[in-house]
Amino acid sequence: MKNALLTTAEKLTPPAETAIREFEAKWEQIAAKGTRLLLARPDLAKLVGKGNEQMAEDNNRNFPRFMLSLFSYYQPAVFVETVLWVFRAYRSHGFHTTYWAANLNIWVDLLQKELSADAWQQMYPFYNWLIVNIPVFTAVTDTDLTGAVSDSPDHLHGPGTQK
Repeated sequence: MKNALLTTAEKLTPPAETAIREFEAKWEQIAAKGTRLLLARPDLAKLVGKGNEQMAEDNNRNFPRFMLSLFSYYQPAVFVETVLWVFRAYRSHGFHTTYWAANLNIWVDLLQKELSADAWQQMYPFYNWLIVNIPVFTAVTDTDLTGAVSDSPDHLHGPGTQK
């Protein structure tokens, strides 16, 4: 499954420098709006688990920083491994997989409103890739969180050791 993620991530084309600079100029205000929208959701506790509101806020500040770095120096393996790490880490703290669909939809809506059409068109495939692959991230991290042996190598660090 991880290899399939990598294959599809390799097909993504990083945004042009002008789109990246536009994102860089706007990400903080977009993150602030996104955090307000997320925290105002009546189902927030069902998404992030009890007491994880601050962690969700932190994620909304760190997520665009990561995306900016990713857009600037795109490495598909880093994208895949980081997303899987986030899924593992946040799920182990009580976040539900529905959190990502809800939060990514907030991001997509805000980016479409706040970015130029050109920048939006160049960045949307990355966010769409994240949304479309939520079930795959979930399946991979289900295996990881249950302690089962993964059948795919860690593309950042080699094959590692089996559990």
